[in-house]
Amino acid sequence: MGGVEELSHREQPEHPEYGEHPDHSEYPEYAERVLDVVELIPPGRVMTYGDIAEWLEEGGPRQVGRAMALYGGAVAWWRVVRADGTLLPGHEQEAMTAYRSEGTPLRQAPVSAEGHLPRLDMKRARWDGGSGGDDAHGEPSPPV
Repeated sequence: MGGVEELSHREQPEHPEYGEHPDHSEYPEYAERVLDVVELIPPGRVMTYGDIAEWLEEGGPRQVGRAMALYGGAVAWWRVVRADGTLLPGHEQEAMTAYRSEGTPLRQAPVSAEGHLPRLDMKRARWDGGSGGDDAHGEPSPPV
């Protein structure tokens, strides 16, 4: 994967329950790099916490998760997901609204699933850092 052009300052996150950290006027360098990658993810596509760590060639899924928990409200946080495609606990409805708006590929949840919430279709939604929102075959991802 590739490097990321450094961005300047970001606004403080809008959602106090996810990502606000009002004591810092600037983000730590690692968090800034994580957020830079998140800003590259096209609408309708996602990367896992581990994908971002691999892209950065530093840290792991937990470090990316920590950066997102503290500072992720400043970016499209719903585009950073668990590898199994489950939605972020406590933010399912907000994420689902964003996924539907962006046409992110989803899989229907089984009736036995808690809350019957769909999961992300990781085979179709996962972005490898290549150009645009095309799928592995170079075709645009179909809307859900």
